[in-house]
Amino acid sequence: MSKLFSLSETNLNIRSGVMISKKIAFAFLAIFLFFLFSAGCDKSLEPSGELMSADDILRQLEQQGLPPSDRIPPAGLVTVSVGSDNLEFWPYTGENFTGTPQDPVNLIFYGHADPRQIMAALLSLDGDRSAYGLPPVAPFNMTWTDAIGDVQTGYGTGSGWVAGVVQLACGDYGPVRFHLRLFKLGNWTVGNAHFEVQIEGTTDHQVLSWELAEQFVTIDFMRSGLLDESVPIIPTAQINDSPFRTIPAMIYNLLPVEIRGLIGGPIGDVVDDVPIATDGQAVIFNLAGSVPVGTDTRVQDFVINFDQVIPMPFCSDGGEYVYVNGPVHLFQTVTISNSGTYTMQFRASGDLSITPVNPLTGEPVGPTVPAMVRERHSGYLSDNSARASSMLFQIIDPESEDDAKWIFKKLKVGENGNDGYMALMHCGE
Repeated sequence: MSKLFSLSETNLNIRSGVMISKKIAFAFLAIFLFFLFSAGCDKSLEPSGELMSADDILRQLEQQGLPPSDRIPPAGLVTVSVGSDNLEFWPYTGENFTGTPQDPVNLIFYGHADPRQIMAALLSLDGDRSAYGLPPVAPFNMTWTDAIGDVQTGYGTGSGWVAGVVQLACGDYGPVRFHLRLFKLGNWTVGNAHFEVQIEGTTDHQVLSWELAEQFVTIDFMRSGLLDESVPIIPTAQINDSPFRTIPAMIYNLLPVEIRGLIGGPIGDVVDDVPIATDGQAVIFNLAGSVPVGTDTRVQDFVINFDQVIPMPFCSDGGEYVYVNGPVHLFQTVTISNSGTYTMQFRASGDLSITPVNPLTGEPVGPTVPAMVRERHSGYLSDNSARASSMLFQIIDPESEDDAKWIFKKLKVGENGNDGYMALMHCGE
């Protein structure tokens, strides 16, 4: 298999060759294999004797109440200081309330540090970073906008579990972008920034570097003119693991040498997965000024054509591969009201086809069946409240009474004490 990922003066493109006309990569369904708890059968659905549609199954699942979060602090809290002010927090983000790290916190904001102020500051900048040696190619010469991304959790003493309501991106959804999530913890905000690549033919991204993204955001706040002149930036001690997570070798070997060098990885091809670069430290931005947030409505509306051979995403012994094909429609609206309240609504829907294949030849080894994907996110941030929620539902072969397989995941954070998370899986009869 071969793949071309080329850097030019005008853009950065990813194109892939094929193995028997089928593309092989990790895909967006595959990231939902692990859950806080899972069920081998749909015990919560009462059998009716009639075949339920996929929409019927989804409606019944959404009507179930969430098991409440026990709100136990995660292990490994750390403390940072600016002058006499201290912040104790979890130096990672998560996908739920289990305390399992997902991304490392590498950015901390103090002073004029509301996520909406940080958003306004970054949105106000142009894309000219040539004075800092960045190349005039996307995404390095692009401007910030709202990001489409999964809802994640963070934790701070005094704030408890919080959601990353505000997400920003520098760069289009693909092929590469910088992605920033912000978590409000009282008068502070912590965040994770990462440099990532969209896996072609999917809606999923692979993180390539934490460190490069931290440096990129640092450059932009140096350009903003908002940092305190006396103490603008304060590095922390090491607060999270270094390195953290890895890039699968299969994906790494498809990157051009320019990107490999940029993220500090091996120039040649690798056999083992490559650690994702980070020094384990965060930087504190001491913000002495702010940019007016303003009133706005911003919409993203596009379709990604799913076209990949992937490992069977769930209900598999690990040796099955399927070819997934079809459009996935993504739609997101972000609104800033006259009072400065931030609201976000996201919807993704796809009606796909799935064909079991031999991964070595690409030849079908079973019949093609339909599949359905539905996903929703929402977020709300005001002066006094921050909350977010997400829902994911994926079903394979919904028209089969015996063989339908599905997963369902739901998360609520900051819902006036009604935090909760559930993840269920059903593997046919």
